[in-house]
Amino acid sequence: MSGGRPPVVRSAPGKLFVAGEYAVVEPGGAAILVAVDRHLTVTAAEPAAEPAAGPAGPGVLISSDLTAAPVRWRWRRGRLVPLGPADPDRARRDLAHVVAAVETVGRLLAEHGLPEPALDLSVSSRLHENGVKLGLGSSGAATVATVAAVAAYGGLALSAEERYRLALLASAGLDPKGSGGDLAAAAWGGWIAYRSPDRAAVLGLARHRGVAEALSAPWPGLAVRRLPPVPGLALEVGWTGTPASTAEMVSGLHRRGPRDTPAHRHYAAAAEDCVRAAAEAFDRGDRSALLEQIRCARRELARLDDAVGLGVFTPALTALCDAAEAAGGAAKPSGAGGGDCGIALLDTAGAPPDIDQLRERWAAAGVRPLALRPALEGNSE
Repeated sequence: MSGGRPPVVRSAPGKLFVAGEYAVVEPGGAAILVAVDRHLTVTAAEPAAEPAAGPAGPGVLISSDLTAAPVRWRWRRGRLVPLGPADPDRARRDLAHVVAAVETVGRLLAEHGLPEPALDLSVSSRLHENGVKLGLGSSGAATVATVAAVAAYGGLALSAEERYRLALLASAGLDPKGSGGDLAAAAWGGWIAYRSPDRAAVLGLARHRGVAEALSAPWPGLAVRRLPPVPGLALEVGWTGTPASTAEMVSGLHRRGPRDTPAHRHYAAAAEDCVRAAAEAFDRGDRSALLEQIRCARRELARLDDAVGLGVFTPALTALCDAAEAAGGAAKPSGAGGGDCGIALLDTAGAPPDIDQLRERWAAAGVRPLALRPALEGNSE
């Protein structure tokens, strides 16, 4: 097409949970996360070959390196509807977070009196390998990067908090149990202290008062701040090779008993204490105190796992943690467990830990070391 509008490219980093998983899914629950230097990239460009719009309005073509073929969508009453030979249910499932992000930005543009965008959208992920997710928050990164790319394409400049809020509105409509911590890490980058908002209240605010007002109104429970990196602290990440579904694990926790059981109450209180103490250790640059809080987080996750039989600690994740402890570090599953990744923090300022030996022990246990470092910036061009 003519017009010459340049493509807009936005990337968002993946994330790892440091402490507070499961507790953070409750409104106001606290967690610490770190953004990592693998990214998902979204490019928004003028349509290369837009068919006649017809009564359905302008279209959006979405292509992704995680789907077999591009899917064309039409705007219909504020929603995107897949066209052509694609299976509609599968298309919406495979591209759910990207589609929800485009629709949410479309609502915001409409409130500003702007048209729903017609564009070609392409998604490229380094948070997967051979189509398998690594457990680094690919859905959250896709949501944040899509929000940023489509908003910029439509002429809207967003702050990090506005990117996060739009992404949360998009993702909470798909999974109200999701904490949004992955979105905060993708939007801000670095080490993040995070408290989750009341997603039902936030969705109600956007529904009754509009997306634009929801971007500036107070959100009950929400708090986000960057934590200072701790000098002399090494982050090591191991992948079990087994994908796990956070949504299924969280749903499984709630199916195994009401949230007001003694095990749930104990975990919520212990996780709150652990996250608070870990954040204070970050603020002081206190490596030994931080490692102790990571050990505390592991113990409390294990206690919850034992109480409800959720399967957080697989043999591979247990071996990952034990090997890190043997090297003088502290380790735990990152996120919901049951597979995906584990993290280890090691103090490199004193007697240097044998990181090569740690990685060898992980490999022997079927855990693949991932070359990841904290990503100090969030969503970017």
